[in-house]
Amino acid sequence: MAIQKDAVIAKALELLDETGLEGLTMRRLADALEIKAASLYWHFASKQVLLDGMADALMYDVARSAPDADSWQQRLMAVAGEVRRALLARRDGARVFAGTYVVSENVMRVGEALMTPLHDGGANPRTASWGAFGIMYFILGFVIEESGIAPEHLDAKELMRRGGDFASKHAMFPHLTDAREHIFDPDFDSRFVFGMETMIAGLAARIAAEA
Repeated sequence: MAIQKDAVIAKALELLDETGLEGLTMRRLADALEIKAASLYWHFASKQVLLDGMADALMYDVARSAPDADSWQQRLMAVAGEVRRALLARRDGARVFAGTYVVSENVMRVGEALMTPLHDGGANPRTASWGAFGIMYFILGFVIEESGIAPEHLDAKELMRRGGDFASKHAMFPHLTDAREHIFDPDFDSRFVFGMETMIAGLAARIAAEA
């Protein structure tokens, strides 16, 4: 039975939700598609090539239209939020995307959408590109951490226990223990906005300095 690349990627994303990245193997994917492994390797020479295709698919719905925002800072924040939501929509989505360097329409559209607000704000090509990549690195790391302590992985009681462990070490790590309620704060939306606002403020200052 002939099978299309899009169908393989769709099934791979389903398996990702079921098994996580470690459980997603080429053999398991071939079995789920009811094809021989050789047929799968015809389309994807390795698991990394498959992950590249999955990374592209994760960005399919991102930055399809210009953000409805007045300032370049707000537009950049809006695109970053779309990327975060897209990565959170799939189990281990950020881990799939991290480490890929895909030159594909979906990924390039998202990169353009991150760079455009910076360009509109007056950034030169280096600051716009490095700034956009820096923001993507922040989003990937943030989502990986966010997913790791989601309710299904780490419940409130466990967070409280870890906070208590911090308190017992106050003499050794006073700044950490004094901030433990913030370190273990599960309000990831606010934490994401804080991180993005801090990065955007830094980029705005650099753009002004380079003008």
